[in-house]
Amino acid sequence: MKSTFQIKGIKSRLTKTDEKILNYVEENSDSIIYMTISDVSQQTGTSDASIVRFCHKIGFSGFQDMKISLAKATADPYVLVNEKITSEDTPESIVQKTFSSIQDTLESTRKVLSMDQFVKAGNTLLHSNRIVVFGMGSSASVATDISHKFLRMGFRSEAYSDSHFQIIASCSLNVGDVAIGVSHSGNTRDVVEAMTLAKKNGATTICITNNSSSPITKNDVSDIRLFTASAETKYRVWGQTSRYAQLAIVDALYAYISFNKGKSVIDNIIEVDKSLSVKKY
Repeated sequence: MKSTFQIKGIKSRLTKTDEKILNYVEENSDSIIYMTISDVSQQTGTSDASIVRFCHKIGFSGFQDMKISLAKATADPYVLVNEKITSEDTPESIVQKTFSSIQDTLESTRKVLSMDQFVKAGNTLLHSNRIVVFGMGSSASVATDISHKFLRMGFRSEAYSDSHFQIIASCSLNVGDVAIGVSHSGNTRDVVEAMTLAKKNGATTICITNNSSSPITKNDVSDIRLFTASAETKYRVWGQTSRYAQLAIVDALYAYISFNKGKSVIDNIIEVDKSLSVKKY
């Protein structure tokens, strides 16, 4: 966090709303690093946009940037790597804690995953004309995995991690097409914008996120919402264990759609495997 002296230097430029946010941040610096931007706007009676403007005024690029600064000032910096591991842990303990975190995340996600939303997602994808997947950063690999699985089943599927390509792809979507947005935080601006445009053009939109109150879950962005449940701290910009939960949801959809689509999927998978066999020694 900026020093008190630095903030005092710009205090004359702060509005009453800014001061309300500043007071809340200063009084809750230890807990705010675990909160989303929507959490803070609700607690302060302001808006997400007001929080962003406040962050800009005090010298941060955005809310995440402010939280990372707070984390460095108020917490053990190693929690930026893994919040359950300390510098005193042995190699055996590091392995045990890492595997345990992944197992906990998978089980928690299984419990919170809405079967109604899961079935809606599966049936929508099953009858889709085209599937486009958006993901940035660490979510890009998950997006690629989704597209790969649907291609193997015989669907028209593409994954994009470039913001310009995401917008271009969204412009070409129509009714009967599906756009999937993968974002651990749910706050990835490029993915939210691509999903909003895809929905506006008639595509059904599905989000996979860890944050139920984030922009990607809004009604004008996502029609169907699939949530992971990772206990990792929310001030980290990207998710670690949540990636395994995202992939588990994707694998479950792959199985659901394969069994419901029937023989054509199996024939396509066999044909793909046969064609790929020449690529291996």
